[in-house]
Amino acid sequence: MKQQKTFRFTFLFLIGILGLCFMLNLSLGSVAISFSDTVSAIFGGKLEQASSEYIVWNYRIPKACAAVLIGGGLALSGLLMQTLFRNPLAGPFVLGISSGASLGAALLIMGASLFSGFITYNIASDVALAIASSLGSFLVLLIVLVVAGRIKDTMALLIIGLMFGSITAAIVSVLSYFSNAEKLQQFIYWSFGSVGNLSWSQLTLLLGFVSLGVLLSIGSIKSLNGYLLGENYAQSLGINLKKSRYIIIMATGILAGSITAFAGPIAFIGLAVPHLTRQIFDTTDHKILVPAVLIYGGIILLLCDIVAQLPGSVKVLPINAITSIIGAPVVIWLLLRKRKMVF
Repeated sequence: MKQQKTFRFTFLFLIGILGLCFMLNLSLGSVAISFSDTVSAIFGGKLEQASSEYIVWNYRIPKACAAVLIGGGLALSGLLMQTLFRNPLAGPFVLGISSGASLGAALLIMGASLFSGFITYNIASDVALAIASSLGSFLVLLIVLVVAGRIKDTMALLIIGLMFGSITAAIVSVLSYFSNAEKLQQFIYWSFGSVGNLSWSQLTLLLGFVSLGVLLSIGSIKSLNGYLLGENYAQSLGINLKKSRYIIIMATGILAGSITAFAGPIAFIGLAVPHLTRQIFDTTDHKILVPAVLIYGGIILLLCDIVAQLPGSVKVLPINAITSIIGAPVVIWLLLRKRKMVF
């Protein structure tokens, strides 16, 4: 009972921090908009400068919402992979799904110069890029699901996923080698990752994908807890290993694939946030961990986005660089402080 009260207090505290980070993210940026004006714009108040209201509603709110969805989705997919493979180094991209999305984007951006007339692409079309990335990630996901039905060893599946990632990365390297400088620069810019390029319609679509992944994850909580004690123990609990593995892989694919398609590959969050969450809650129960990583992932990416914006400057740093530069030392410090990894 005492532990439940502690968890409840921690959840309320994290939700409060999430709300604070969300409002802070809305208030900071290259254009100076006061906190009071931001709050007023959110609740329908009229601002003296119409441009400020437009910036808040059409740029900052979608970006902050995207950061919460992307951070939470990547953190949850990382938790699923670490539990399924019982490997603390597993992340949302170990199955090659992110590499598949990168291949789709590379074919669309750099393939246009190699197959001119066969592939035509307007770089301004973010929708086309999202569709190509989604097709690439879900193609790899389908292949992984087929392989998962033929292989019983979970670790063998992990190795095969890494091999898929290597193959797709090799194809992207070949495309990069033959691509012209302009197309290569555009692909590199996409690979930096960004949470600020989503329109309201794209954000709604991303919300649908992330919600589906979260629902599949919630339905797999019993299986996830069983996997922590080994596949034999999970089977003794009446868990259908083949079916549960399908669902967990599908949830990870939907989360990681859709997020990479819309925001590009974003590092660190999926690998580190589950560990940070375990350090805070000191539990392996996925009834606690699943909602916790969703909240904590959103907080971390909101904070990283605040730093990446360089408040007061017109420049914006790549979100990928910030997540690793800030996040990695924090994880190292926590592990040194705890002197052990909760898993």
